[in-house]
Amino acid sequence: MGLCKCPKRKVTNLFCFEHRVNVCEHCLVANHAKCIVQSYLQWLQDSDYNPNCRLCNIPLATRETTRLVCYDLFHWACLNERASQLPRNTAPAGYQCPSCSGPIFPPANLAGPVASALREKLATVNWARAGLGLPMIDEVVSPEPEPLNTSDFSDWSSFNASAPRKVYDTRDDDRASGLHGDCDDDKYRRRPALGWLAQLLRSRAGSRKRPLTLLQRAGLLLLLGLLGFLALLALMSRLGRAAADSDPNLDPLMNPHIRVGPS
Repeated sequence: MGLCKCPKRKVTNLFCFEHRVNVCEHCLVANHAKCIVQSYLQWLQDSDYNPNCRLCNIPLATRETTRLVCYDLFHWACLNERASQLPRNTAPAGYQCPSCSGPIFPPANLAGPVASALREKLATVNWARAGLGLPMIDEVVSPEPEPLNTSDFSDWSSFNASAPRKVYDTRDDDRASGLHGDCDDDKYRRRPALGWLAQLLRSRAGSRKRPLTLLQRAGLLLLLGLLGFLALLALMSRLGRAAADSDPNLDPLMNPHIRVGPS
């Protein structure tokens, strides 16, 4: 026995083998519709489980499933096909679970989410409606496709099934030229330090559709002025350092007011 973690907080002996949690029937229908669920005691005895349908050996998660009142889970298409192969005069007790031979039809006095969901699913097919005491429904038979009339083709010599299809290039010339211009060899080439500035000027000079605004011009001039000022500072610093190194007045050995050595 265990406590389900849903808001209903019901005590249950059902256990989900895949998520390893206690589940009630409400959670079983809503959140564990394709999980292997049995009693907690069965999980304690053997925790191994087969996630495939026992009728087709295909994973249960790939198709629509239905759960019987014995909590065995099958693909609905597999169970429906198996039950449809039985004779029409088969008694309701003759429809049994392929795994445990339990009844497919839930008892009339059995209430619960699993039984209600099973009754709704069984009510969609005629072989099960008879066992539920419901009237038959008219089955819609899909019309067979009409065979192709080959007499409509007067001349088969002009029909070539293996003729190659024509492929038209609908791309614009501008986009195509831009795509072909991207060379992989030039992708990782080292760019100069001020390459982005040259590219910006080149793009502005090449496209005359949108002239620079006053704010953009002021920003460009300010940027150029700042670069020129930094270059001037670097030049003056280098020239000043070179002049200081060659100035004899700055040499302590040449200064008469500075005594070097023992007095």
